[in-house]
Amino acid sequence: MTKPADVSTKKLISLAPNNWARWVTQIPDIVAGEILNSEFQWISRESDVLIRVSSPQHGEFLLLNELQLRYQSQMPRRMRAYAALAEEKYNLPTYPVLINILKTGNNEIPTSFTSNIAGLRAIQDYRVINLWEIDVNIAFQQPLPSLLPFVPILKGGENESIIREALQILRADEQLNQLETVLAFFATFVLENTLVQEIMRWDMTVLRESPWYQEILREGEARGEERGEARGEARGELQGILSGIEINLELKFGDRGLQLMPQINQIQDLERLKTILRNVVTANTIEELQQIL
Repeated sequence: MTKPADVSTKKLISLAPNNWARWVTQIPDIVAGEILNSEFQWISRESDVLIRVSSPQHGEFLLLNELQLRYQSQMPRRMRAYAALAEEKYNLPTYPVLINILKTGNNEIPTSFTSNIAGLRAIQDYRVINLWEIDVNIAFQQPLPSLLPFVPILKGGENESIIREALQILRADEQLNQLETVLAFFATFVLENTLVQEIMRWDMTVLRESPWYQEILREGEARGEERGEARGEARGELQGILSGIEINLELKFGDRGLQLMPQINQIQDLERLKTILRNVVTANTIEELQQIL
């Protein structure tokens, strides 16, 4: 059975940094250099990857990559902060890119931060890449091995044969085979779990140990903590977990999943709700969730 690996964003991008930089910036002659330390005095996030790059036209600058499992409303302000901190630390201009992995709604995602206080303006533009809008063939043609684990959620990537092709490439390369758990995780969003198990030939407990699965659990629990702090009561945490369940039901099962929410909303046991949240991600069918309920 494949062992889970803590596949960080930095690891993904470092597989082919030149091709990655050319793809996210659309600058064909850009050359990636050192992957820099993105820890600042008061902020450190694993999802940030800062690369020193250069091109004949633009000279040397920083490429700031921010990968988000799901877009959050505070991202424009955060992108402004990251870009400013990077420029201050390395004294180089910054090209910020926000990469959103999973779609959460149909609202347009902003590509800049703006504020105006008494006539003093702050503006920060950044590029937005939504993976669900990216043609799956790009991962194979460029080539972009960093995108192979995300094949199931790319545009046109939900096909079983395409997922098998991506898996074959990952398994054939010693440097890439640890990305198999990431590919499997995102495959569960488009294929039944039984089929994912058949393709991968290992138990689904591997997914529960993956950092991407854990990120979804942390997101739901963080929502609860935020609401609990804001309201100063245990009810806030409960509502946060319910919110996490609702988001994941919609992502995994669409409207059919949301039909379970009236029943789930009646549950007041916090630990039971956390168990439901953990099972939503790896549940094979709506019927499996109904049995848990």
